[in-house]
Amino acid sequence: MSRPKLKQRIVRHSASRGEGSPDVWGVYEPNTGSIQYVCADPITKKAALIDVAWDFDPRHYRFSTESMDQVLGLVAEHGLSVEWVLDTHPHADHVMASAQLKARTGAPNAIGEKVRDIAEIWAEIYNMPGVFDPKRDFDRLFAEGESFRIGALEMRVMLSPGHTPGSITYVCGDAAFTHDTLMQPDVGTSRADFPGGDSGQLWSSIQEILALPPETRLFVGHDYGTDSRDEPEWEATVGEHKAGNQHVRDGTRREDWIKRRDERDATLPLPDRILAALQINLRGGRLPAAEDDGRVYLKLPVNRF
Repeated sequence: MSRPKLKQRIVRHSASRGEGSPDVWGVYEPNTGSIQYVCADPITKKAALIDVAWDFDPRHYRFSTESMDQVLGLVAEHGLSVEWVLDTHPHADHVMASAQLKARTGAPNAIGEKVRDIAEIWAEIYNMPGVFDPKRDFDRLFAEGESFRIGALEMRVMLSPGHTPGSITYVCGDAAFTHDTLMQPDVGTSRADFPGGDSGQLWSSIQEILALPPETRLFVGHDYGTDSRDEPEWEATVGEHKAGNQHVRDGTRREDWIKRRDERDATLPLPDRILAALQINLRGGRLPAAEDDGRVYLKLPVNRF
């Protein structure tokens, strides 16, 4: 089945629904199936950038800036002003553009405070004690329940562990950015088998997300299409997930979902960018310092996974 639309950079606007409701643009990144977001106050035109990618080619270990350029072009096109550069977790499938966007916009960058726990796990995996310091590389480490503003809109932080120990969901009015918890209703849910992941925790996180008001727009972190759908999607309401998500619709039992999730995860390979991405993302999207030859090197554990 040919899937040309899954290979395109697609942008969609989910319009504000009125007072307290943000404008949201989703920007599809086809190489990793990631969705990047711009969340903006329609009155003040202040915006947050969420989970933007720094493009990385794992075949040649080269970086490029098409994704962040596209996102910043959209910001300029709509006359927006960036107040925050946000990530929901240290991504395994793409390199975060956090440090790059901070330098280009002047906006502070932020992530959840439990990224420190993830840093400890991966410092041991890479045998790089003391290398990762989230407090150094992020301007703000958000705690559960903390809030901040985008223009006149309030953004609230929900701790949503399971995919990673430190994943967070950003809730802004009737919009929630749910990262790698849920997929679209016709796909289900995301994996929980990375180091520190836990399917039981992920179930609990998803239930907290689905306890939001039924009209809440949920914006997921990834989409890869399905056998019957060749166009990426990333938005559905809480009500639509509860009625039709094939993994966690109303009536699903916790033990059945955990068994299904764990069995599925046991068949999945590591993402092809994970071992490069994590040691960059846990530096806030910064590369390691150049060595004495002026070149940058990454460290890869052998026979660890």
